[in-house]
Amino acid sequence: MLIHSSGLSKVKDSVKEKIFFGHEPSAELIAILTVYFVQGILGLARLAVSFFLKDELLLSPTQVSALLGIVALPWIIKPVFGFISDGLPIFGYRRRPYLILSGILGTVSWVSLATMVHTAWAATLAIALGSLSVAVSDVIVDSLVVERARVESQADAGSLQSLAWGASAVGGLITAYFSGWLIEHFSTRTVFWITALFPLLVSAVAWLIAESPVSKQTQDHQNNSLTIKHQLGQLRKAVTQKAIWLPTAFVFIWQATPTADSAFFFFTTNELHFAPEFLGRVRLVTNLASLVGIWIFQRFLKTVPFRVIFGWSTVLSAALGMTMLLLVTHTNRALGIDDHWFSLGDSLILTVMGQIAYMPVLVLAARLCPAGVEATLFALLMSVSNLAGMVSYEFGALIMHWLGITENNFDSLWLLVIITNLSTLLPLPFLSWLPAAQEQTETLALQPASAINGEQPFVPDLISEVDAARTQAKSI
Repeated sequence: MLIHSSGLSKVKDSVKEKIFFGHEPSAELIAILTVYFVQGILGLARLAVSFFLKDELLLSPTQVSALLGIVALPWIIKPVFGFISDGLPIFGYRRRPYLILSGILGTVSWVSLATMVHTAWAATLAIALGSLSVAVSDVIVDSLVVERARVESQADAGSLQSLAWGASAVGGLITAYFSGWLIEHFSTRTVFWITALFPLLVSAVAWLIAESPVSKQTQDHQNNSLTIKHQLGQLRKAVTQKAIWLPTAFVFIWQATPTADSAFFFFTTNELHFAPEFLGRVRLVTNLASLVGIWIFQRFLKTVPFRVIFGWSTVLSAALGMTMLLLVTHTNRALGIDDHWFSLGDSLILTVMGQIAYMPVLVLAARLCPAGVEATLFALLMSVSNLAGMVSYEFGALIMHWLGITENNFDSLWLLVIITNLSTLLPLPFLSWLPAAQEQTETLALQPASAINGEQPFVPDLISEVDAARTQAKSI
């Protein structure tokens, strides 16, 4: 009996160390990780949304790109949700009720898409509601992780944040292939019904969050109000510093260049006739390639100056992006390369490059944050990047309209490829706005816990699976 107990204890300790990175697998931790997991698994409906807007609502690439910009709005105002949850408790609680509401909102949005959405405006509203749901839950669960990380060592804080990101990545990997397989075997509205079940998990696990009501902490609440006022003052002081707003402006310019995602989704499905299941495979490959990009950055490039990484990754990505001209002009066929294999290889390489280029954005944002306002300023910097992503899609829509690209006319797609790739070079003259190598080294040890987190880029539910890699570093 003692041997059996000892064996169980060893297994438990092993699980704790290897799976939970040394953290006790409490009910609350499981609840937090479940929220991140749901964020990843909602990608199950990504392709369904794409085909729904294209085939059932008959939207054009221009309309789709414009829609993507609108549904990104909740991610642009993410810091507002943090202030609301801090300042407006519901029944005395700041976290739990907002998680419950976010789960309900998510389910309502997917049920709406499955039943009553029949127009472009209704689809925009429903998708934006789903985006709002994820943005709110993301803010709440991030704050929970940061609160717990603050009372632990820096090493433990990093492991907790990595654990959270890993839960989201696992959810994304699970759904990557099945997002295409489901479309092959079921209708888009059936997929929406299935997806509607997952946000309810967020509402269910919210009850496991350990939280004391504000009414029992009146003094703490008053102190928090003073702290919020102090943080706003500190935030205002921080954003007026040239060392902060210049790099932020660079990232905005870099992320705001136009994207051709929507046009490529129509091209790969209407012109190349890629099946949903294949697009699911592409998504699986790009998810794995993204992890490879993160590993390469962590292993070899973490200490490389920002200016060097941004400069070379921008030039290489623009050059490699031009390879899509071979697919658009069908030159790859003349070279004996099948469309499917070309797209798969192209996406894999560009995703690795895109992720390497994107990682410094998080690191840079983290290192710009002064002590005391790390979480708030980091969220604000991410919102600026999200705004740039919205501008990117709207610019893309305008250029597609100007070139006359429609759901069946891709005559000018080659020109769109050239414009979007060359536009990514526009930020290069402003590389001096980024911290110099010496400044970067001095702040190396100052990265706050909130930045190690899986603060993930906002990637709309509708995106070209084959071309997702091309804007991996832009779609925050």
